[in-house]
Amino acid sequence: MSHQTGIHATAELREFLAKARCGAVRLIKVVIRNEQLVLGAYREPSQTWDRDYDHFLLPLLDPLEPCYVLYRLDSQNAQGYEWLFISWSPDQSPVRQKMLYAATRATVKKEFGGGHVKDEMFGTVEEDVSFQGYLRHMSSCCGPAPLTAAEQELQRIKTNEDRVVRDERRRAPAPLGRVKVKAEISMESKHQTMQGLAFPLQEAARHALQQLMQRRINYIQLRLDTERETIELVHTNPTEVSELPRRIPMDTPRYHFFLYKHHHEGDLLESLVFIYSMPGYSCSIKERMLYSSCKSRLLEEVERDYHLEITKKMEIDSGEELTEEFLYEEVHPKQHALKQAFAKPRGPAGKRGNKRLIRGPGENGEES
Repeated sequence: MSHQTGIHATAELREFLAKARCGAVRLIKVVIRNEQLVLGAYREPSQTWDRDYDHFLLPLLDPLEPCYVLYRLDSQNAQGYEWLFISWSPDQSPVRQKMLYAATRATVKKEFGGGHVKDEMFGTVEEDVSFQGYLRHMSSCCGPAPLTAAEQELQRIKTNEDRVVRDERRRAPAPLGRVKVKAEISMESKHQTMQGLAFPLQEAARHALQQLMQRRINYIQLRLDTERETIELVHTNPTEVSELPRRIPMDTPRYHFFLYKHHHEGDLLESLVFIYSMPGYSCSIKERMLYSSCKSRLLEEVERDYHLEITKKMEIDSGEELTEEFLYEEVHPKQHALKQAFAKPRGPAGKRGNKRLIRGPGENGEES
């Protein structure tokens, strides 16, 4: 399927790619010019691959023209450094260009060497291929394949059975050996493979969620212990809206549960808000991947086992965003769509004909 368009790399590009594979180059941009693959731009490493990523990649993306980008990671395999292959095809670019670049994609991989490519991405907007987009791509690749209707029904049945088993254990704990056997056949391990990572909540974190359910506290901060693979409680200090920004660490990720008390349309409401704080590049790639992967399973457990209805889930990178106005608008978003009143269409312009009176049979002395 390669060389479908008859477009090949120039000798200069082949020579550059051969030298770049040794690790002296961080990024290579390849474009099509005069029906040939040529070097568009390149960047040498400055910091680690994740810190260089957005700084090097995003400024090179033309919103009107497709391109190929080869981005070197810091990991290696048997053939050398591993690379990320990005196909950039913006929505605003001409259809002919999109088709040309799509058909030449296999050629670029062959010219560079497919064994060096660890992963591939495709994007039409910057959010698709940005660093956060790459993390989402990695998370989706690790996720499960879609389930059929029959598999979903079987999963619901097994989940209900597992919930019954847990309820029985709470009421009357079984012998140690029996608990171990049930744990091995329960859905906990299967859920972990089907829905991402599921770190267990430590006892202090569970107790805090019970207190939140009983409205004894209004704030919980949790963290991941990446070594022990558990979710730990940081603190449950009473928190007002004005104090919330100071609860967000600037150098490490956190999960936050905040009971937002406010007035809305004359009523006093208590809305539970979940905040996932992830400060930019001060966190390691491992932390970012783990926090992103564990989030959905944590929320599922909180809503299912503690009957806590989360009104709003949000992700931030800085506590400065958490103002009273911001929280209110997130919990009660404004409706921008206004219904237009129906207007009766006008009749045709100009003078209309004389009205005619239609008489029924038998009127004015006429015989029917």
